[in-house]
Amino acid sequence: MRGPEFRHIALGDVASTNAECMERARSGDPGRLWVTATRQTGGRGRRGRTWVSEPGNLYSSLLLINPGPSKALASLPLAVTVAVFDAVAAVLPQRPRGLLKIKWPNDLLIDGRKTSGILIEAEQLADGQRAVVIGCGVNVAHRPDTGLYPSTCLADQGSAVTPQELFARLAVSMDRALKDWDEGRGLSRVRQAWIERADGIGRPVTVNLPDRQIHGLFDGIDDEGRLMLAMPDGETQMIASGDVFFA
Repeated sequence: MRGPEFRHIALGDVASTNAECMERARSGDPGRLWVTATRQTGGRGRRGRTWVSEPGNLYSSLLLINPGPSKALASLPLAVTVAVFDAVAAVLPQRPRGLLKIKWPNDLLIDGRKTSGILIEAEQLADGQRAVVIGCGVNVAHRPDTGLYPSTCLADQGSAVTPQELFARLAVSMDRALKDWDEGRGLSRVRQAWIERADGIGRPVTVNLPDRQIHGLFDGIDDEGRLMLAMPDGETQMIASGDVFFA
């Protein structure tokens, strides 16, 4: 992915860094813009879930304009998750670093406890361009109760990193991951990097869908980042979204 250098705006309290980026896109911002905030008053997770956002954690979003062809965007979350993983891994002591894993689709777990969340949103702008906002939140000093999974924070794992220091690492790892992804052309390399960092491949899982619950073996991901679920009858079911629990 080529273009001008990334810009960065550091804010205090905002409703959400994702919303801030999208508003700037609607106003004509050219993209490659990072927005960070001290606190979010209206942070959101996947499926509209509230993301508690007190000072001390990292709240960041990256605005991209036309980052790649429409058909390639399904694989963008793989690159983003690898970038967040690498930034977090770089600031952890040795033991928790070895317990850091990606939980499908894009959460980071340390010893089974959630420490970050990623929310990617896209919008077609009035001028026909596509704005993509990549939101990355990491529990640095606090570990809010997510409701679905146990949580942890980097401080609990022995890291003294500040949100500002972690962001500096994230900006570098994201730039590298986006270059590797290369508007979808580097999908094979990015998918392999995701798999190498993933938790639970080959293990039994339960997937909670909006209307039902299904069980099978986690058999990896396809080129669009969908979970491949090996069913008892020998068929493979592709899951685009859902909450995964390991047996």
